[in-house]
Formats: sequence, structure tokens, C-alpha cells
Amino acid sequence: MKRLLTIALGLFMAQAVSAQHNLKTVKTAAGTISGTTTANGAVHAFKGIPFAAPPVGNLRWKAPQPVKPWQGVKYCSQFAKSPMQAKPNEFGVYTREFLIKDEPLSEDCLYLNVWTGAKSATEKRAVMVWIYGGGFVSGGTNVPIYDGEALARKGIILVSIPYRVGIFGFFAHPELTGESPNHASGNYGLMDQIAALKWVQKNIAAFGGDPDNVTVAGQSAGAFSVNYLVASPLAKGLFKKAIAESGAAFLTGPISATTLKQAEAAGLKTASALQANTLADLRKLPAEALLKQMAGRPIIDGYVLPQTVAETFAAGKENKVPLLTGWNTDDAFVGKLKNAADYIAEIKQQHPANADEYLRHYPANTDAEAEESQVRISRDMTFGVQNYTWANVQSAKGGPKVYLYRFTRKLPATPQFKHYGAFHTGEVAYVFNNLKFLNRPFEPVDHELAKTISTYWVNFVKTGSPNGVGLPKWTDYTPNSNQVMLLGEQTKAETLPDKAALDFMTSTFK
Repeated sequence: MKRLLTIALGLFMAQAVSAQHNLKTVKTAAGTISGTTTANGAVHAFKGIPFAAPPVGNLRWKAPQPVKPWQGVKYCSQFAKSPMQAKPNEFGVYTREFLIKDEPLSEDCLYLNVWTGAKSATEKRAVMVWIYGGGFVSGGTNVPIYDGEALARKGIILVSIPYRVGIFGFFAHPELTGESPNHASGNYGLMDQIAALKWVQKNIAAFGGDPDNVTVAGQSAGAFSVNYLVASPLAKGLFKKAIAESGAAFLTGPISATTLKQAEAAGLKTASALQANTLADLRKLPAEALLKQMAGRPIIDGYVLPQTVAETFAAGKENKVPLLTGWNTDDAFVGKLKNAADYIAEIKQQHPANADEYLRHYPANTDAEAEESQVRISRDMTFGVQNYTWANVQSAKGGPKVYLYRFTRKLPATPQFKHYGAFHTGEVAYVFNNLKFLNRPFEPVDHELAKTISTYWVNFVKTGSPNGVGLPKWTDYTPNSNQVMLLGEQTKAETLPDKAALDFMTSTFK
């Protein structure tokens, strides 16, 4: 009998150890969760994990609050609701694979997702935290090309995080500033991101991750967010590396931060338009009514962002981390393109003092060349000079290394999409090694490029350098070397081909 009891106890202990280490269930600080596993058991996915209390009712326009603990096992197998925003519709080259699901949309949206290939909680895998784009007015984590399984198979943990967008994430008002213990209002979306990063620090070890090896990464507004997080004192110590794809906030631009005073004035106008006399009235309004008002964007609020990004870096107060950053050849949003004559006339009218120099860098000897120059101007003004300036400022100060890229692959497309080329967001499916989610006539070179790019990103997440066995060497960027990695039909290092134009555009911004 004693021998049987010993055997039974041994089996029980073995089962307990197995349950602890197979990651079918994970104990977070708020409670135990379960998820799903790929057919071969290679990757565990946990979707819809709450990391903060629902920001609804009296919590609308407040910093994210702690999540309420739960009993038992919470089944986290599906994406949660996307942040409240206008209903997503396909536009231009952005077909369904680039967009969140149509519904549901909700203010109750603070749920993140984890993909891990770890077999036990002791592995300490590097972690990449992904922040989506969308101009700070749209976006979510359930976009098909953001699926984290392929990156998890390469040995890192992928965490995708949501944040409030539009008026729900970036609304300032004197009453909101007055009720805040920090005398600030407006940056609720950025505070959501910081709360998610704090959740990662507290919980990721249970998924086999290393809280001391976290990289924050994002694209477009997600890249702007990464730049703001690098500049924010509230994010200090929450990550060790940064990836910013097509976006930063060094120079004044279309979605750059505004001042708290300006944001409060805009908030008062919004309240007046809604006939809401008090903050209590504003919080009682249905979300649909608020969606019809101002869009909102990050704010220099004196708390999350004490000063502009440029001022923060000039003072040496940024979070000093290695950086991988760049932009796409056709990273542009342009309307109807002008012919050469009309384009030249416009440049001379808008830039009378330096029109000749403008046309040297962005020429128009033919209509085709004029069209190409207009795309380049849009690209450089919106994204190029931002990431270029970040690379220059950080490397010139002798800070952590910078790796600069240019995504040049013109995505294969059906005739109606051919002219978009290497368009904004086009690189993301390659980064995630998720070409399978796109309905495009991809060629072997695309699958090889996706393998290469995703491996570069994974290497950087693991070590702070994209370099690895079997890959073309990626030399870090300095203002003297001007080395950029071209990611396209051929992956190769090259001197930045349009440095003179970028320097000119940067001086024009200033």
C-alpha cells in the first residue's frame, strides 16, 4: 500500500510539474488564463488578455486603471473588441488584410495578445511588443498581417497591444486637467501603451519571456508612439530596444503632438459643439456622438511628454536604447499628381526663396519625373525626414547604435494596385513573415525577402543587432558612414542615395 501511495504521489507531482511548464495555462498577476495551441504544439496563442479596467463610464478619459482579478481560468482564445473608431472600409491599396475586422468596436478595448513558442516559464525568450498604426484615429490588434505566430516560431515572444484612439485616446479639457493629480490631460492612448508595457514587465516571464529583453516596435502612428515612448520618462526601464517603421516626431508634421493649451482649447470647442457643459455631461454622451467630433493626437502635456521629442533628446533625457528604423520608397499619400508645368509653378509659388534648390532635389524635366518628385516630397515630408533625423540625432550623440533601412520592394499587384509600389505599410507583412494573409501575386523573391526581413527584426529583438548567420551584413548608421540597408529584390547595404534631398528637406522643416 505504501508503495502504491508513493507511485500515486509521484504521478501527481509529475502531472503538476507538466501543467506548470507546458503553458497550456498561464497564471498572470490578475488570474489564470488559457489559450490555443497550433496543431503541432509549436506556438501557444493567448488573445484578449485584459491588462487594464474597461475605460468606460467615469473611467472615460482617465489613465488606465488596474484590471479586476478573476477566479478560475479565463479562456483567452479570441481577439477582444477593437477601439472605438469609424467603421473600417477598404480604400486605395488597403484591402481587408490591412484593416481591423468590421466589428465589434467598443470603448472596452484594453486587451492584449501573446504568441509564444516557449515550452516552459524558464526559457527567457526575447519579447517584441507591437504597436499598430492608423494615424492615432484608427487601428487594432486583429489585423491579419499582425498575426504573431510566424515570429514566435523564430524564437521570440510577440505581444500586440491596443490603445484608445481618436477622441477617446487623445482628448484634453481644462476639467480633465483639473481632476488629474498630474495636472495633465489628453494622452490616454499613450498611457494605455505604457500600462501594457508595465503588464509585460510583470507577467511575461510566465509565458517564457524575459522582461529584461523587451523591444517596443511599431509602424506609422505606432512608430510615432515608439518615438514618444523613447522620450517619455514614464516609460523608463520598460524596454531595452526600439523599432520604428515609417514614423517619428522630431519635426513638425501632419500628426505631430500639440501643446496642452492648444488641446484644451480644442476640447472646449468640442464640448460646446456637443452642448456638454460639464465633464460629467461629456462622459454620459454615447460613443457614437463623440466619434463625429475631433480626431485627437498626442499632446505635450507636461507629464507623459514633458517637452517635445527634439527637446528631450537635446537635453539627453530620452530612454537610451538601440534603434532599428527606416521608411519605404513610396511612403506617400498624394492626391491627383500635377504635370511638370503645374508642379514647377506650384513650387515657385510656395517656395519663392529656394524654388531652384527645391527643383534640383525634386526635379520635373518630364511629366513622369514631376510625378515621381511629388511622391518623394510627400514621403520625405511625412516620414523620411522624421526617421532620418532620429537616426542622425541619436548616432551623432554617440548613443546606442542605429540601423537604418529603406524598403524598396514594389509589391506585386493586380493592375489596379500596380502604381502604389513600395507603399506605406507594405513592409509589415514581410516583417511578420505573413505574406500568406495577402491576396497578391507574390513571387519567390518576396518569400525570400520576408524570410530575410523577419530574421533581421528577430535578431535585433534578441541581441540589439539585426546581423546573423547567412544574412547580408547590416552596418550601423552614422552621419559619416550614411549606410542604409536596402530591402528589396536585392538586400544590400548602400550609401543613403538621397541624402542631399533629405538634408535639404530637413532644413526646410526647421
